[in-house]
Amino acid sequence: MGTDLHAPLGQNRGPDRKRRRPPFGRILAGFCLIAIASFSLYSALLRDPLQKTQPVETAEKTAPAPQANDKPAATDQPSLTQVDPQSGANTSRIVTSDGSVVTMFSPTARDGSGPVLINANQIGQDPRMAATPNENLLEDSPFGRLPVTAPSGLRPMDQYARPWSGARGTRIAIVVSGLGLSQTGTQRAIEKLPEEITLAFAASGNSLQRWMQEARRGGHEILIQVPFEPFDYPSNNPGPETLLTSQSAAKNIDNLHRAMGKITNYTGVMNYLGGRFLSNTDAMQPVMRDIGKRGLLFLDDGSSAQSKSGIVAKALETPHAFADMQLDGELQQDAILKKLDELERVARRNGTAIGVASAFDESIDAIGKWSQEAAMRGIEIVAVSALADDPKAIPGKVR
Repeated sequence: MGTDLHAPLGQNRGPDRKRRRPPFGRILAGFCLIAIASFSLYSALLRDPLQKTQPVETAEKTAPAPQANDKPAATDQPSLTQVDPQSGANTSRIVTSDGSVVTMFSPTARDGSGPVLINANQIGQDPRMAATPNENLLEDSPFGRLPVTAPSGLRPMDQYARPWSGARGTRIAIVVSGLGLSQTGTQRAIEKLPEEITLAFAASGNSLQRWMQEARRGGHEILIQVPFEPFDYPSNNPGPETLLTSQSAAKNIDNLHRAMGKITNYTGVMNYLGGRFLSNTDAMQPVMRDIGKRGLLFLDDGSSAQSKSGIVAKALETPHAFADMQLDGELQQDAILKKLDELERVARRNGTAIGVASAFDESIDAIGKWSQEAAMRGIEIVAVSALADDPKAIPGKVR
């Protein structure tokens, strides 16, 4: 009996022919379909337990809508609190029989929670933080936030000092004063003067906090300039909050604190006028004591030959500096350049020298030009804190 060669596919082609086996590919496809179905069922059963957090779409809907004057998200994040390295330790000091001081530290818990920014610089400040005060060096008062020595012993004079090379070569500090009195003059001084120049802000100036931040970002060390009683007072009146010999010590301290509270991040106090006050040791003592207690230096501008500031400062162990020369008594650029050359001769003879000037255009131009030339002659321009006589100097800091 013959076989039908034209039978449809899948049908027997004869009574004695076995049924054809299904292809392997169909079997594999079947297993895949079963696996996919099983995984879908497993995911459906576990969906609720896995979704324990709020979906992104829901979170976006519950967030408040941004306002037109909102700051970018990056500035809305809370900034890290700045602390000194010893804020997490108890500090105790013991004076031994030979006069040596032994400092011991024991651990303690830091206040608050979360990360903090530890400022490890003991002399100088990270340039990225130069316009931001160290909270450990401030205290609240009726006159604003005043500088104070930290419990660890860190002083504003050290924290806000401009670092220098430490070399024993010829060093000169130049202080430009009166900043804040003229807006255009202040801006020009900050922009044009080399960063090594120290800037002194008048307590009676305007927008002092803003100018302070600009100066610090520019690398300058700064001072606060306080009005003191001149010999010809009241015909020559420095201002309504002048420190006077006829006032009580408490009143003078209040006026000092009013001036101190105008800005932060300064290393010391500089006098504005003050011939009569600086020559009176009784009037000077409580003022100089307060300045030293707060970890600041005092710069005498050298305008009064009768000043007793150095004697008082030494007796009270207050860091002190005395200007060797007024640079712009004659307000002409050539005359100022000659004074600067004279200041250089003093520095080469003594090792160091300090010159002071006011923020006049002629002074700024002359100082900027001379400073560049002096650097090529091996003169190091330093901030005034580097040249202050400091009885409590950190080891390694020398005048």
